[in-house]
Amino acid sequence: MVKGLKTVSVIDALAASLRDRVLDGGLVAGATLTETEVAEQYEVSRPTAKTAISMLVQSGLLRREAHKTAYVPRLSDVDIHDLFLVRIPLELAVVERIAGMHAALGGAEQAVRDIAAVPADGAHSVFVEADLRFHQELVDVVGSRRLSSLYALLTGEIHLSMVQSRFALGRDRIFGEHAAVLAAIKAGDAAQATSLMRDHLTGAQHALAEQLLIGDS
Repeated sequence: MVKGLKTVSVIDALAASLRDRVLDGGLVAGATLTETEVAEQYEVSRPTAKTAISMLVQSGLLRREAHKTAYVPRLSDVDIHDLFLVRIPLELAVVERIAGMHAALGGAEQAVRDIAAVPADGAHSVFVEADLRFHQELVDVVGSRRLSSLYALLTGEIHLSMVQSRFALGRDRIFGEHAAVLAAIKAGDAAQATSLMRDHLTGAQHALAEQLLIGDS
């Protein structure tokens, strides 16, 4: 039996635990989660389990049709193209805006350093976390609570797609492209920063979609 949660916010802790199980591969694509099972495993009430599951559905890590059990989706190349249809214009607008702000970029700079520090045989989850943190940090620089919250809703599916595809671009390429985008932003060159970010995201989109398509074949 999974150990019961001892925390101030049981719902948040439960959602975090379920999220980790999905992203670490403990709950594979197609695995289902019922309120009763979760409540029994974690020794929480069914309403608590229901709320935690709903949080993961909202973030895209679980899917649930009406009157059906929630399950871990197996993302497809179609999902990737749809995800980046939203992600690309949003991030390009962010880069264009912050390139002229001369704002502190310490969080994004640290994320780039953390990517470089991950050894070639390091944990995939550590690399993915640093990669996603770089993008979220840039979004947060804008200073818009609504924008940051909106982008955060995408990161669950972005993370899941990287887990299910084993991400094709690789650490060295990601590090180089992130560093180049960051340098252009710091130089105040909005056009260059936007161009570099577009190339980076387009490359990621195609690599992820291709890997997921291969996985489905």
